Amino acid sequence: MPRASSTRTFFAFCPLLFGASLTLLASPAAWAQDGSLNPTPAATEPQPQPSADASRWGLGMAAGVKQQPYTGAGTKTQGIPLIYYENRYVRVLGAGAELKLPEIELGSNSSLSFGLRAKYGLGGYEPSDAPILEGMQERKGSVWLGASVTWHNEIADISAEWLGDASGKSKGQQFRLGVQRDFRAGSITLTPRIAANWLDRKYVDYYYGVRTEESRPGRPAYLGASTVNTEIGLRVDYAIDRQQTVFVDLSATRLGKQIKNSPLVDRSSQTSLSVGYLYRF
Repeated sequence: MPRASSTRTFFAFCPLLFGASLTLLASPAAWAQDGSLNPTPAATEPQPQPSADASRWGLGMAAGVKQQPYTGAGTKTQGIPLIYYENRYVRVLGAGAELKLPEIELGSNSSLSFGLRAKYGLGGYEPSDAPILEGMQERKGSVWLGASVTWHNEIADISAEWLGDASGKSKGQQFRLGVQRDFRAGSITLTPRIAANWLDRKYVDYYYGVRTEESRPGRPAYLGASTVNTEIGLRVDYAIDRQQTVFVDLSATRLGKQIKNSPLVDRSSQTSLSVGYLYRF
């Protein structure tokens, strides 16, 4: 019988190792395109820049549930420790790290911030995840390196991010353009967002394509092509006090045409929900 759901829990401290080894190249932010958690409570995003000799760090936990696009795969559940560290030059959070570049002030309420980023994406699948994937080769997660720019202004934060697969699994690229705005009411912060995620041919072909040797009746060979996913989401942060924050993040993603056309996929959209807690020392 088809398996109704596939549940995988990741309790790995590799995010800290990546942060330590890649901080000269990289950074963390809100990223969930590959299926990994999106643990970015507003309390951990850059507030006023720390002084040269100041640093902040924290520990927490995040858990999330996300629909998988593959036929019969159901949902994926993940749990990861949140390890947070930030100073004037570096930020580490979860499975990502960032090297902060000099900021450009455009006016009293407008600026451009830049960063070099690295993250570990927990995407991919195993053949045992769903009947449609039986006989397929495993698709693995990757280390992604890239850069970002964010325009902070009175209306919203507008960001662009490019990432390339540095581990050579998919050899793909992705580009994200997003808009979000914070609405604060006492201890509660609401952050709605919209985003478009461009995925290149190699990315789509690796995660959603079917190689000739993997084809079978009901699963024809499929060569992926570049596509665009669109996303809407809402994050709610609640500051218990100056040190403790809890958050809930809900998002819906409309899959691009080249993903929906894959013989491995039976849905046109995905929803995800994540919750977390962070204690800052």
